Amino acid sequence: MIEILIFSFIGFLIIGLPIAIALGAASTLAIYFGSHIPLLVVAQKMFQGLNNFSYLAIPLFLLAGALMYEAKLSERLVGMASRLVGKRPGGLANVATTSSAFFGAISGSAPATTAAVGTVLIPSMKRMGYTAAGSGAVVAASGALGLIIPPSITMVIYGVISGVSIGGLFINGIIPGILLTLAICVLNWWRGRKSVDDIGLDDTPPPASERIKNLAALLMPIIIIIGIYSGAFTPTESAAVACIYGLLIGVFLYKTLGIAEIKRAFMGTAATTAVIMFLMVCANVFAFVITTERVPQLFSAWVMTITTDPTMVMLMMLALLIVVGTFLDNVSALVLLVPTLVAITSAVGIDPMYFGVFTIIALAVGQFTPPVGLNLYIAANIANETVEKISHAVLPFVAVYIAALLIFVAFPNILTIFS
Repeated sequence: MIEILIFSFIGFLIIGLPIAIALGAASTLAIYFGSHIPLLVVAQKMFQGLNNFSYLAIPLFLLAGALMYEAKLSERLVGMASRLVGKRPGGLANVATTSSAFFGAISGSAPATTAAVGTVLIPSMKRMGYTAAGSGAVVAASGALGLIIPPSITMVIYGVISGVSIGGLFINGIIPGILLTLAICVLNWWRGRKSVDDIGLDDTPPPASERIKNLAALLMPIIIIIGIYSGAFTPTESAAVACIYGLLIGVFLYKTLGIAEIKRAFMGTAATTAVIMFLMVCANVFAFVITTERVPQLFSAWVMTITTDPTMVMLMMLALLIVVGTFLDNVSALVLLVPTLVAITSAVGIDPMYFGVFTIIALAVGQFTPPVGLNLYIAANIANETVEKISHAVLPFVAVYIAALLIFVAFPNILTIFS
């Protein structure tokens, strides 16, 4: 059955089928031709793939981010970041990185972060002398912080698949998110240390009322983290709180959310949720087949014949995740790899919480590397530059992420400091 599954899945991908349909079709063929299991199981497993309360957090966090995007929050965050880091070497690039960290803590999505920050900053960067490729590369790499800094939709998906606490993933994503933000800022400073960018934005302190409005947006992730950590609400409930909070401040505080903006937010959320959840239900059937065939256990046993050293296993996992992340989006990679990789890492004594945060960071690299890095295409479209040139310009940022991941392999406690 596993041979039919693998070859049909690869064949469907080669002929250009979407990955969700390839997963479902390959699993159905494997069950029909390779076993005596009735096809009714396919429908049952697809339903089970949706029947999880924690998945409700996905559309809710998407909606919260969409509401903040429609409320033109990115412009306020850029203004805050410009006053914080704008008048220093590499200033405008660091504004992009800092703004991405702020917006990522609100949206939980790398593409949304790239689009929101890039729309505001890439044109300004080009006017101030940055190349189109360079400005696009900074925004694409910084946008990946949206996957890492909580709340993160990717963390929700990993938590459901692996059984690891979603709240724990949120809490433990804070430190690596901050460290990566600082590392990218250092790279921006190093590259722009011979000049101080005139970012062309007003850096005079805003009035007190505007400062309150700006800080109101940053309170959302703080409320979520404190609420989860204190036990006031679950991660799923925190997503509902985020939606209500975003709606209230957008309508009553910023006064930038009207009926049209709210409608766009709901429509966009519905479309994105449908894509993600269809992928999840098809992946659940795929996972049933590989679990029935004991693939995770067999692969784990094979890896342990090579090495049982946790550090070596993590280096192997890093190489695999980087390669897979360049060809699959992060959701697809999670649903395909997590059941097997968690079995392997648990067998050699690696903390599933640590491995979860590590996996999310490693897959974030794939968001801005070719051939399928969505951040690259968004940044290229905004910058009016080719993906090939931005892919070349983004290489120093790839090196920063990989260096950080190697540090996390050497010092794993960084990723579980709050556990």
